[in-house]
Amino acid sequence: MSVSIVELVRRIHAAPSQIALTVSGGGGSVIAHLLEVPGGSRTLLMACVPYAEKALIHFLGARPEHFCSSPTSRAMAMVTFQRARELVSADVDVAGVACTAGLVTDRPRAGPHHAFVAYQTLRETRTWALELTKGARTRPEEEDVVARLTLNAVAEFCGVEGRLDVPLLSGEAIVEQQATASESWQRLLLGQAECVFEGQANPVTGAILSGAFNPMHQGHRRMLELGREILGLPVALEISVRNVDKPPLDYIEIRRRLGQFPPDQPVWLSRAATFEEKSRLFPCATFLVGTDTLRRIADPKYCGGDESACRASIERIAGRGCKFLVFGREIGSSFVRLSDLNLPDVLRAICREVPAEMFRESVSSTALRRAGAW
Repeated sequence: MSVSIVELVRRIHAAPSQIALTVSGGGGSVIAHLLEVPGGSRTLLMACVPYAEKALIHFLGARPEHFCSSPTSRAMAMVTFQRARELVSADVDVAGVACTAGLVTDRPRAGPHHAFVAYQTLRETRTWALELTKGARTRPEEEDVVARLTLNAVAEFCGVEGRLDVPLLSGEAIVEQQATASESWQRLLLGQAECVFEGQANPVTGAILSGAFNPMHQGHRRMLELGREILGLPVALEISVRNVDKPPLDYIEIRRRLGQFPPDQPVWLSRAATFEEKSRLFPCATFLVGTDTLRRIADPKYCGGDESACRASIERIAGRGCKFLVFGREIGSSFVRLSDLNLPDVLRAICREVPAEMFRESVSSTALRRAGAW
């Protein structure tokens, strides 16, 4: 049932749910719509507009691959959700709502005009994507479309009746995605669990290949194969939903990455962003790593530039009985082996190298994403 903006916002304000809101690149008028109708303080906890590139990078904690995309809108929603949770008690139903849009500007836009809206709650991640016909609307007209799309997303979260008409042109369509979290994923997001097991096989922790798997590629598969062969152990995969300098993975992204693996592949989801944290969760495990990853483990800059803290971290990894099976990697124009790295003795002592004649894969997840293969 179609309603007016004022009526829909009135219904939103009457609902018990609360939101925090972040917009970038377009759709800012949604903030005004929420505040022009009395009762806005019952709904809106905060609103943020990281408009400049540097502002959005600072907000997210890292530079996104694309400033206007569905993954970026979900990352914005996740950060917003985390901030919202800090402002309410644990029993309050709260969402982080985000919109990133690329609309009409005062200079030619190379890419399409589009908008991505997302919300993140403890229970679900939901997104809406819309590509606008280029040159068919003025900036105010595009802003109105994006604001309506965002208000409808807020109404969806609040569970109120009625939606705004979103005036679409021929060929335009709103594409929606949604993922609902299991209880274990919710506990992981809240920090109530440090790791959870996914898959049909029994959990194994003797050997682990950790990674983002964004996407999984032939290099990962070859590492799994050689890890099983060399170590004589099954190899589990591990994905950290947390990153040192990025928002946690949302539920759509978790589902997407898990969907790459066969049912019999053991997989752990964890909150362990560093190998020291992983060693605490998986003591005595052998981690399969590339030389690029091993070099970062030995780099003090990942311990705030403190060499003694870096060494202490490595000693804790070794003290938990963990080891590394090391695969050569192409770094720049060179193939870098274990012997090429300048490592502390305590780290080198727990490393075993895979011969270069057995593994020399050059494919990378970043290259596959940039090529549009994922």
